[in-house]
Amino acid sequence: MDSWLKSGSINKTPATESSCSNIEESITNENGVNDNSPTSQGMSSTLPPNTGDSAPRTSKKRKYDESYLEMGFIETNDGQPQCVICLKVFPNSSMYPGKLRRHYEKVHTDHNGKPLDFFKRKRSELLAVKKKIKKHVLTDNENALKASYMVSYRIAQKGEAHTIAETLIKPCVIDIVTCMLDDKSAKHLSIIPLSNNTVARRIKDLASNVSETLVSRIKYTKFALQMDESTDIAGLAVLLVFVRYVNINSFEEDLLFCKPLLSNTTGVQIFGLLDDFLTENQIPWTNCIDVCTDGARAMTGATAGAIAKIKEKSNETTSSHCILHRHALAMKNIPLCLKNVLDEAIKIVNFIKSRPLKSRLFKILCDDLGSIHNTLLFHTEIRWLSRGKVLTRLMELRAEVSSFLMDHNVTLAETMNDVTWLCRLSYLADIFNKMNELSLSLQGRTLTIFDASSRSWNVFQ
Repeated sequence: MDSWLKSGSINKTPATESSCSNIEESITNENGVNDNSPTSQGMSSTLPPNTGDSAPRTSKKRKYDESYLEMGFIETNDGQPQCVICLKVFPNSSMYPGKLRRHYEKVHTDHNGKPLDFFKRKRSELLAVKKKIKKHVLTDNENALKASYMVSYRIAQKGEAHTIAETLIKPCVIDIVTCMLDDKSAKHLSIIPLSNNTVARRIKDLASNVSETLVSRIKYTKFALQMDESTDIAGLAVLLVFVRYVNINSFEEDLLFCKPLLSNTTGVQIFGLLDDFLTENQIPWTNCIDVCTDGARAMTGATAGAIAKIKEKSNETTSSHCILHRHALAMKNIPLCLKNVLDEAIKIVNFIKSRPLKSRLFKILCDDLGSIHNTLLFHTEIRWLSRGKVLTRLMELRAEVSSFLMDHNVTLAETMNDVTWLCRLSYLADIFNKMNELSLSLQGRTLTIFDASSRSWNVFQ
């Protein structure tokens, strides 16, 4: 004591040194880090000097060491230790070898003595699962959105009600996946949005995208238009406009628009709809090189026709008459003897097809005789393939029709037994079939005027 008062210091003795070493050991056992270790020395050197109680203390982030893997710990993206066995994540303040070893030895006693390769394999499995989960979370919503658009596209193509997606398609797909795969895979399908309003929005988005793509194509290239005005079953007059243009060295044909004519169906109204569409989308009239119509007065009028108004906008635009419509008009001017045969054939078909009872009886008769067909076809004036199909079917079932008419004591039965009448009917059926073949061969996106002319010439050779 006297020596301390004189010198102001205490001379170290072996007892004091041993006590200090005991304190260091106790600190090492409790905190899991030795102050004399390089890690603790490095951390202590980074701490700011003690300037008093008022100076703030800054917490330093502890670094991960590869040797921690021997105790089953890896580092997360946030710099926290995670056990590869129980997947528990600890705070960064627990990044001490002593704490990590204590968790490993006390919690995972059955894994004591495992080699380093075991923990490396566990680390690889954990990282693979994390990567898969991350990819699953990022792409699930995208795949669901894509599936929603694809289903909506199918519904729009078939013209079905929008509610069919949620009430029929989605339950059927879930049932199929459940049976073929498992319940877990089927649960993923529940996140696909397919409600009525969602499908309507998807279809609208798809239509907008198609319209924008089409407008961007014809805005800077030459194109030809085909217009037709018709009335649907509800009495609404609509204007259909198709466009044909060159896209990457090939011909493309698309529906430009379909809009209703609310009031009159004159040439001025038709031209107004077309002009408003081109002006709204900034498509120049000089790109239009030809307009094809059905030859109606509203289209071809010299003063107020739609074509006359179009030529006022572009002098270089030409006009043409639809070749299929010309063929249909030419067929109406057939000789009177052939026209009478056509009319009588339609009467025979209507006699059998007009009543459901007669149709059923005729079907039974055809089945008993082993005919190739068991029903006739109705004639429709506005369909350009109708005449050929109706007359061909009547010729193929002439024996069955004759027997059926004789059983019902109809005067038309004598007509079916007239050889001259049957020869003319056969002639009409062949001619209309040839016209149908020509009309079908003139359809196609890559067909040119030269191909149409050569095919028209070859059909009747």
